[in-house]
Amino acid sequence: SPTPPDHLAGPALEEWGRVVAEMVRLGIMSRLDRSVRAAYCQAYGRWVAAETALARMAERDAVTAGLVIRTKAGNAIQNPLVGAANKAMADMVRYAAEFGMTPSARTRVSALEEGADNPFAIFDDW
Repeated sequence: SPTPPDHLAGPALEEWGRVVAEMVRLGIMSRLDRSVRAAYCQAYGRWVAAETALARMAERDAVTAGLVIRTKAGNAIQNPLVGAANKAMADMVRYAAEFGMTPSARTRVSALEEGADNPFAIFDDW
């Protein structure tokens, strides 16, 4: 099981522990996947941070639930946190699909069963 990179913290590190343990159990995780898995977890952490900040703003804004803010000029615009949350969520889903973590992606991902013949064994001596 690969160890998490030092820069992961908070929800990103928690997500690492949750998904890596399951992926190792399923036989679909290797050390080569470490950086892409870290990118997924970092996107997850950013998504959680943005959604948490939006929720705090929503508590003080009964009209738009924090989704809209006013500029210094008084114009109403989409809260930049909405864009940050959406971008992080899209990145997270894209990375998740690479690892078979979405319903449609799971149909395309499989691991070698224990004791099964490895079709790549011919390359072991190289």
